[in-house]
Amino acid sequence: MTNDLRGRKADHLQLCAEEDVGFRDATTLLEQVRLVHDALPELSVDEIDLGVRLFGKRLRAPIVIASMTGGTEQAREINRSLARIAEERGYGFGLGSQRAMMTRPGSTSTFRVRDVAPTTLVLSNVGGVQAARSSTAEIAALVAEVGADALCVHLNPAMELVQPEGDRDFRGVLAAIARLSNELEIPVLAKETGCGIGLAAARKLRSAGVRHVDVSGAGGTSWVGVETRRAQGRDESKRALGEALWDWGVPTAVSTALCARAGFSTIIATGGVATGMDVARTIVLGASAGGIARPVLRALHEGGDEGARRFLDGVEAELRAVMLLVGARDVAALREAPRVLGGELRAWLEQST
Repeated sequence: MTNDLRGRKADHLQLCAEEDVGFRDATTLLEQVRLVHDALPELSVDEIDLGVRLFGKRLRAPIVIASMTGGTEQAREINRSLARIAEERGYGFGLGSQRAMMTRPGSTSTFRVRDVAPTTLVLSNVGGVQAARSSTAEIAALVAEVGADALCVHLNPAMELVQPEGDRDFRGVLAAIARLSNELEIPVLAKETGCGIGLAAARKLRSAGVRHVDVSGAGGTSWVGVETRRAQGRDESKRALGEALWDWGVPTAVSTALCARAGFSTIIATGGVATGMDVARTIVLGASAGGIARPVLRALHEGGDEGARRFLDGVEAELRAVMLLVGARDVAALREAPRVLGGELRAWLEQST
């Protein structure tokens, strides 16, 4: 495992593609959203409309291939492959952290996908700490370099605390997100990185005028776990801290429901979303779309572009089947579908006041 930014990104890819860095005991709690079967849907599968509008663009399905990587040649190939697939399928596509572009301008090409995804909804990505230390003009330039339609400002304090070379000062991040939301000409999303957005953070963001979030909740990839693996053999104090915090966070189902309660205009639900059923459950809880990251990366790693396409075929087919079986002709109807919530999920929501 390496210390420099380029090496760190390579480590992240290798660990996410090849090792078990998922949450250990905690889950997304999406399994506690039970959708109610309708034995008389009075629908044809062919008439079900999966389409949604997100940030002014029409997606063929409420799916975003979520932020993962950038900054290395391997990352360049991954970004281009997945962006090409997003273009073919009418999904959104998120770039990984563009911090590398701030320190190594030569890495910019690893984030450029517009030539293979000219009409795709592309989400730019910068860290909250970097946003707080940068001017609006500097962030706007990063976005313009990749031709993005919206900007994610990612929040990752737990990950940074475990990372041996991570940030330790998170002051000014909320003000930076508010500033960028007000001054940039494109939508700005506050995005967690696997620990979720709880009610306190949601309220702070809404009070600051932020309208869009990517919850990236607990239960999928543990980025604390990724950094714990990286710290092994290098910094035992960080490794021990990471072991303690491996399952830290607000589950994806909880975070999605709380952000809907807080009144955000757009909610992308990532964090352990891996199936069409998962996507349907997030929409029932109030999401605008579901974001899928590591499962797509693994499918690409194991089966190339065709492997990723087959995986996404399955996600889309399952989502369409679920919509038929609850009698939902379109995504708006799915959002109103009857549901039964399990005990732990209800407890989270009842006690989050």
